[in-house]
Amino acid sequence: MTSDPNLPVTAEPTPSHRIFAKLASLLSARWLMEILQTLFFIYLARLSTSTYGELMLAISLGSIIRLIAEFGLNLPLVGLLSQKEGDAQGVLSQVFILKTGLLILAFLGAVGFVYWQQYAAPLRNFVLIITLGMGLEALSTTFFTALQVQSRQPLEGKVRALAAIIGYGYGFAALYWGAPFLAVAFYKPLEILITLVGGVLGVGLQGLLRWPSLASLGATLRGVLIFALLEVTAIVFNKANVFFLQKFGGSEQVAQYSATWQMVDGCSTIAANLILQSILFPLFVKFWDVDRREVALLARASARWLVGLALLAMLVLAAESDRLIPLIFGPNYGDAVWLQRYLVITILFSFLHNLAGFLLISMRLERLLVMVYLVALAFNLVFCWLVIPTSPLMGAAWAIILTKGGMALVTFGFIQRRMQVFPLEDFLMALGSTLASLAVFWLSLMVLRRGWALLAGVLVLLGLLQYFWAIRWPLRE
Repeated sequence: MTSDPNLPVTAEPTPSHRIFAKLASLLSARWLMEILQTLFFIYLARLSTSTYGELMLAISLGSIIRLIAEFGLNLPLVGLLSQKEGDAQGVLSQVFILKTGLLILAFLGAVGFVYWQQYAAPLRNFVLIITLGMGLEALSTTFFTALQVQSRQPLEGKVRALAAIIGYGYGFAALYWGAPFLAVAFYKPLEILITLVGGVLGVGLQGLLRWPSLASLGATLRGVLIFALLEVTAIVFNKANVFFLQKFGGSEQVAQYSATWQMVDGCSTIAANLILQSILFPLFVKFWDVDRREVALLARASARWLVGLALLAMLVLAAESDRLIPLIFGPNYGDAVWLQRYLVITILFSFLHNLAGFLLISMRLERLLVMVYLVALAFNLVFCWLVIPTSPLMGAAWAIILTKGGMALVTFGFIQRRMQVFPLEDFLMALGSTLASLAVFWLSLMVLRRGWALLAGVLVLLGLLQYFWAIRWPLRE
C-alpha cells in the first residue's frame, strides 16, 4: 500500500514513541525563548522606564490580536490532521486562510484603536509594529501544529530556537548601540517571520494555497467559537487596565504596573500551563465519564496543593518586593514595590479559578464559563472607566484584583457546591497554617534578619501543610 503524499508523515510506532526526545526539543526551545525574552525585558526596563512601558502596552495589544487571529483553531487542527483519510494540505490551507482573514480584521481593529486613543505618532507606529509581529505568530503556529502531528518536534524546536536567537539578538544589539526605539520594535516581526518561513518550508508549499468552500470555513469557525470566546475574553480583561492606565497615567505608570505584573502573573501562568493544562486537565477529561469519584478526589488534592503553592508564592513576593523589584528592574520602580503587595492576592484567585475552569470544561459546561467571562469583562471595563481616570495605578490594580476575585468566587464556588473540592476542614487547615507562618515571620523579625525570618515563616507554612494534608489527613492511604 502506497502512502498518500498529502497525509502527515508518521514513523513506525516504537514503545517509547520518542516522547522524551520530542518534549526535550520543544522545552529547550521554549525555555531559550523565555530566557531571552526575560533578559530583553529586564535590559530594556533598566535602560528606560517609559520605553519599557510602551513595549508592555504594545505586547498587551499584540496578545489580543494574536488570540483573535488564532481563534482556537489549533485544537481542531490536530484532530483533522490526524485523520488517516483526510486531506492534510487542504486542512492546512483552510486554517491558514481563516487565520489570515481574522488577522487582517484584527489588525485593522488595532489600527483603529490606536488612532482612537490618540497615541502620538512614534508610539502609534511602535505599537503597531509589535502588534503585527505578534499577530503573525498565529499563522506560524498553524504549521508548527502540523509538524507536531507529523512527530517532527525537533525541527520545530530548531526553528523556534533560531528565530529567538536572531530576533532577540537584533533587539539586544539595537538597544546596546542606541538605535531609535522604533527600530527596536522590529525584533518581534523578525523573530516571527523566521518561524513562519521555517514552518512553511518544513511542511511544504505543495497544495497549500487552495481556496476552501465558504461552508467549510463557516463550519470550522462555529466548531471553535466557544473556546475562542473564552481565550479572547480572558486576554481582554487581563489587559484592559493597561490601556486605561496608558491613557490616564502614561507609559511610566504602565511600566510600574508591568514590572510587578510580570512576576505575579508569571506564577499564575506556570500553574495554569504546566500543572493544570498539561497534567491535570487531561486526567479530568479522562475520568469524568467513567469515574467521577476519582475526579472529585483528584480535584480536592489539586485544590489543596494549589492553595499551598499560592500561599507560598504570595508570602515570598509580598515580603521581598522591595528587594526583588530593584534587583531585577533597577531603582526606578518604587511604585511597583508597593503595588506587588496588593497584586499577590491574584495568584490565589488565579489558581482557584483556573482549577475550576478546567473542571467546568471537563464537565462540558464551557457555556457557563463563557457567561462568567463576559460578565467579568463587562465589570472590568466599567470599573476601569470609572476608577482609573482618578486613581490610575491603584485603579488598575483593583480592577484586576476584583475581576479575578469575582471570577474565582463564582467558578470555584460553583465547583465547590457540586464536588466539595475544598471543604471547611481544608480551609481551616490552610488558614491556621497561614496565620502561624505569618506569626513566626513577624516574631522572628525581632531577633533575625528579614531573610532568615522569611525562611522560618516559609518552613512553618510548608511543614504544617505537609503534616495536615500528607501525614495527618491524607486523601489516599
